[in-house]
Amino acid sequence: MAEIYDIRIDQGATFQKLILWKDADGNPVDLTGFTARMQIRRRVHSDEVLAEATTENGYIVFGDDQGTIEISIPASVTEGFDFKRGVYDLELESSGGIVTRLIQGCVYVSREVTRDD
Repeated sequence: MAEIYDIRIDQGATFQKLILWKDADGNPVDLTGFTARMQIRRRVHSDEVLAEATTENGYIVFGDDQGTIEISIPASVTEGFDFKRGVYDLELESSGGIVTRLIQGCVYVSREVTRDD
């Protein structure tokens, strides 16, 4: 079952989060060959994807045998966030096709005051 982990994103700033995935014995999971995807939506059943981070678009990077997952959404993306609250989850897929939903929760956006107007 996915862990509940709410995140906060500053609009107009680069969002960075480092996650360490460990197995039941406390050892880092080797992420070699894995892919990952994370979507932010207004609600669970919303059709519109507000933001997407994947290993394919480079917003998610693995530390391979270290078990680290680095999520980085650039400021150029977060500056367009016009919502205050959304939901997300992070799924990892092994090279064998096994999908694990690692974390999920709410996304809270702190609105930007300083802008280039």
